Amino acid sequence: MLKYKRLALLSILTFAMFTLIFSINVAQDSSHNQLPATETVSVDEHAHGDASVTAVHSESSEGEGHGKKKLNAGKIIMEHVADAHGWHLWGHTEIPLPIILYSSDRGLAMFSSSRFEHGHKTYNGYMLQGQKVVAVNEMGEMDAHHATVNEAVTATIFDISITKNVASIFICCGLMLLIFTNIAGAYTRKRKGLAPTGLQNAMEPIIMFVRDDLIKPSIGHKYEKYLPYLLTVFFFIWIANLMGLIPVFPFGANLTGSISVALTLAVFTFVIVTVNANKNYWEHVFMMPGVPKGVLVLLTPIEILGVFLRPFVLMIRLFANITAGHIIALAFFSLIFIFGQNGMGVGLAVSPLTLVFTVFMTVLELLVAFLQA
Repeated sequence: MLKYKRLALLSILTFAMFTLIFSINVAQDSSHNQLPATETVSVDEHAHGDASVTAVHSESSEGEGHGKKKLNAGKIIMEHVADAHGWHLWGHTEIPLPIILYSSDRGLAMFSSSRFEHGHKTYNGYMLQGQKVVAVNEMGEMDAHHATVNEAVTATIFDISITKNVASIFICCGLMLLIFTNIAGAYTRKRKGLAPTGLQNAMEPIIMFVRDDLIKPSIGHKYEKYLPYLLTVFFFIWIANLMGLIPVFPFGANLTGSISVALTLAVFTFVIVTVNANKNYWEHVFMMPGVPKGVLVLLTPIEILGVFLRPFVLMIRLFANITAGHIIALAFFSLIFIFGQNGMGVGLAVSPLTLVFTVFMTVLELLVAFLQA
């Protein structure tokens, strides 16, 4: 009993620590969005012959003079859940990631995302707009805040950069290789024929549960053929979900909340099912046995549609559930600073309730991370 009490206490302290780190991170972003607003930057587009000309200039803010900008909670939340070309740590500090571009007229270009200086400068004829790299006519370095004319260039750009989500995929795959090569080594060499211990003992019940209670009942007697793929998908999603709940580098990326990652998993599964489906599968899709022909007129189109809808629905469920969890936690934190604009005392008053809800959401997200996998 004492062991479980200590484990529960350790879990609560861990959640509290992550919550505190997360709140500090959001607080720094919020303070950055409330700097004195003496200047704002706007982008005007004018027709200039056949080209689109973008003029970047500064103008004084209306009525705010030396005041402060209002907190843009939506912008902060979307920046945290979206992919990025740099790994944000705190304040203005981030780890730059490699930019790898191929342009139809400029060829291959590789450089660090720090060259863009958070989107304030162009480099080598490219510019960062939001998190999208676009081509411009200036081949040299230019300060975007003081440029008078910056002509856009019509070019096909293939962006194969190492973004935050891509780096997270490498980290997740590295963790999986480390964990399962260690476990495989224990079964084949280190503890062959002995009872499992340590990491091997912790992972074996999960693997057995996925195999015996999920995969085997769904597929049947030939399930062994698909066991490696399905176990890989399960642990990739589960570990990626857990990584997203840890708000410190090298974790904290919204990997499975990226529609492209969920789409890739759905496409792989769809192809494997379609290629390996047997005669019985297709009979149940096009002409279900024992069903009157009059009913098949309605049932067969629904079954055909279901072949495509099943992976699509799983893709949306994974993307939406994981992203929603991050957004809700960030929304609770943002309430502190939204109320704090009416006075520091008001912000401090709502902060305990916000922290309690965030810890609750974190615990709930642990369950969601497993269920979605």
